[in-house]
Amino acid sequence: MRFLLLSLLSLLLPTVSPYDIVDDFSGLTFFDNWDFYGNYDNLTLGDVIWVDEADAFTQELALVNSAGNVIIKVDNFSNVPFNQKRNSVRITTKSTYSLGSLWIIDAVHLPYGCSVWPSIWTVGPSWPDGGEIDIIEGVNLMLNNQYALHTTPGCVHTTPPNQKGSSSLVDCSQPSGCLVGETVPNSYQSGFAAAGGGVWAVQFDYTGIFIWFWSRPNVPASITQATATSSIPSLADWGAPSASYVNTTCAIDQFFAPQNMVIDITLCGEYAGIPEQYLATCANTGPTGICYNDNVPGPGNNYDEAYFELRYVRAYTTSAPAATGGVAALGKPSASGGTKSIRFEWPPLLVVLSGMILGMTM
Repeated sequence: MRFLLLSLLSLLLPTVSPYDIVDDFSGLTFFDNWDFYGNYDNLTLGDVIWVDEADAFTQELALVNSAGNVIIKVDNFSNVPFNQKRNSVRITTKSTYSLGSLWIIDAVHLPYGCSVWPSIWTVGPSWPDGGEIDIIEGVNLMLNNQYALHTTPGCVHTTPPNQKGSSSLVDCSQPSGCLVGETVPNSYQSGFAAAGGGVWAVQFDYTGIFIWFWSRPNVPASITQATATSSIPSLADWGAPSASYVNTTCAIDQFFAPQNMVIDITLCGEYAGIPEQYLATCANTGPTGICYNDNVPGPGNNYDEAYFELRYVRAYTTSAPAATGGVAALGKPSASGGTKSIRFEWPPLLVVLSGMILGMTM
């Protein structure tokens, strides 16, 4: 039966690939199309200075290692005086990406440690009006990654049956956003690196925002076989997402503008540094129990694990209906470097067939 359905679907679908490459960030050219923040953390009240591009390269806080992977890190070599901040990096893509986009992040190491707050996320031009998608985020010695949306009031997350992650807070307009905790093992901290890292994928679509995570041994073939110039031919081998923010309770095209991607590491601040978060995993790691006092000043060797090591970040745009069924986004490159999406409705038969096939593969 499954073979018959696949055969019928192959005859009815367009022959073009679902997602075509827009941007590949990797290797020596990784940083070419990112802006460095070049200021202290005046956004999340962290105890860092996000250095400019020149200082990031000079201080080797942004570099490409001998394996060809990108390193983005906190200063772990300077002796920082008390009441001073430690250097780190925050970068933002020059391009924006509209509905109909797909992002894939391949990492082999994530920053962690007491006071450490790393994030890979996307944001609209006028936060919170344009929305925010948190893809990779953890604090201190948390064991698992977590996802969140941040929006203006009116966007609510209800857990669909095919979501792997564990939903907690559901109102996306609250300070914490609407949270989904990762339940797949080795999504953060030392376990992530020990497993060889892993891959995240985010589908930014009219039908919803869907986030997948695979530890290295489980990355699907459609991703492992992709190159810096090839398309993603299908999402059929991806299985159920870790986080599914469907548009039935949050109209994605109303709450989300075209997004820039951001990668940053801050220290302490209004999340990692608040007592209920910091003390939960780091209460006994320093003499004072205060995030800044016990970590930021001094020689910095406690930040030896506070770095991203990324194989690549890739952005794609749709050139055929998305595999989620129903209303998809048909994307074309926009002048801003991302995509400009229009609405595309699958014929009812295609919706039924694709839904049956997806049900068999999950």
